[in-house]
Amino acid sequence: MEAKRKKVCVIGAGVSGLAAAKCFKRQGHDVAVLDRGPDLGGVWDPSRSYPDVQTQSPKELYRFTDQPMPESYPEWPKGAQVHAYLLRYADDHGLRDLIRTGPTVSALERDAGGGWHVTQQRNDKETREHYDFVAVCTGQFSEIHRPDFPGGKTFEAGGGTILHSSEYTDPAVAKGRSVVVLGFSKSATDIAVSAVKAGAADVAIVYREPMWRIPYFIGGLINFKRILYVRAQENMFPAWAQTPMQRVNHALAKPFVWANWRALESLLDLQLGLGKLGMKPKTRIEDGINCSVPIVTPGFFEMVRDGRIKAYQGTFAGYENGSVRLTGGQQLASDVAILATGWKQGVPFLSPADRQKLIEPDGQYRLYRNIANPDLPDLGFVGFNSSFATVLCADLAAHWLVRYADGQLAKQPTAAEMRDNIAVMLDWRRNERPAAGGYGGLCIAPYHFKHFDELLDDIGASERRRNPLAERLTPPNADAYARYLRSAPRYEIA
Repeated sequence: MEAKRKKVCVIGAGVSGLAAAKCFKRQGHDVAVLDRGPDLGGVWDPSRSYPDVQTQSPKELYRFTDQPMPESYPEWPKGAQVHAYLLRYADDHGLRDLIRTGPTVSALERDAGGGWHVTQQRNDKETREHYDFVAVCTGQFSEIHRPDFPGGKTFEAGGGTILHSSEYTDPAVAKGRSVVVLGFSKSATDIAVSAVKAGAADVAIVYREPMWRIPYFIGGLINFKRILYVRAQENMFPAWAQTPMQRVNHALAKPFVWANWRALESLLDLQLGLGKLGMKPKTRIEDGINCSVPIVTPGFFEMVRDGRIKAYQGTFAGYENGSVRLTGGQQLASDVAILATGWKQGVPFLSPADRQKLIEPDGQYRLYRNIANPDLPDLGFVGFNSSFATVLCADLAAHWLVRYADGQLAKQPTAAEMRDNIAVMLDWRRNERPAAGGYGGLCIAPYHFKHFDELLDDIGASERRRNPLAERLTPPNADAYARYLRSAPRYEIA
């Protein structure tokens, strides 16, 4: 079967944009990649990375199916190494010449005859081009969330500095100064530790609620990938569209699953000293496992314990000259306030009418397989299926999307089938697994294997399993998924 050659626009040149560009280019389409940044790499672009940033996923999971990371890289590569890997990937697949850095996509307008008009701005110049298909690859970390607390101008007029975590690119800003970090994500704890190492006069971190964090090695011995990244653990979570027998099995196993999580909580409390620090979470660990579960920053809890980092529960109430006032009434001396307050996921370039088709009033996205919307034809999303294995997720989504765009999925869904599935998933996120509603419902963790199974089934991969023991007890294997993808039916475009 043949498909028609298309002019394709990929928005974003990070991990997901490179995956999408590679898949569409390899299939023979004409591809243009637009990215407003100065370089490819997305969050790994050095101009957006804070010092000592590194992956939360091991390198064998944070990779494309067709290119491993260098053997010389550590298990959790640093930001500069990931960026070098992405540059090399772009070169090896002939993507560099497709990428236009600098332009900002300001509007997507549906063409009545099919495809989309893409408006982009560079400086004062605006251009408008027609594309047959658009892949939105802006992911989870495109627009910064920067809360505006009272007194910011007074604080800065007195010599204070306010930065979003993505703007903390030079640790020299912390040297000899009082640093207050707002937030409790991994970026927040990474920056607090970095500030201590940079020679800050004092460092404080302010957080709303303690959360469960996972060390790289649980109990100092077991690599966390062998607990959170395996199918056996995933199966402890009731998933969507369960059969009656699966529901019975989960009901029978419930006491054992409960005991498993309580044991893990006790081990983490003992290893990290959470109770003694007053930082033990009140929530059950299994209720919060999604894409927001952070990895422990090495040295963080030790620095809190010995006072090099002072931890306060609450949030900012406002700035004053030379200090930050907290909601608990504390006044913290501060020269530098760093807002590790995350990102806003959105599609600002879509019209309000199209955004309404895509996003529910409660913020949930209407995306089939977290990739496509039946009411927005000729448009797809790569990297919106976020997980612990970001690159692998984006890679598989890109392979699915090019086949969907070409009408070549083995199980090409109708618009009605997509809408029915979206309704099932929305109900499941809202009523059965509320933790899955975070990130606009776009986080597929901890259901990596189930999500990958669905994509491979749609694609028509004839090979989909390793041996039963490895499939159940070891993390996803990128080389295995490369084999599965190669086993899918091939097709040509005219």
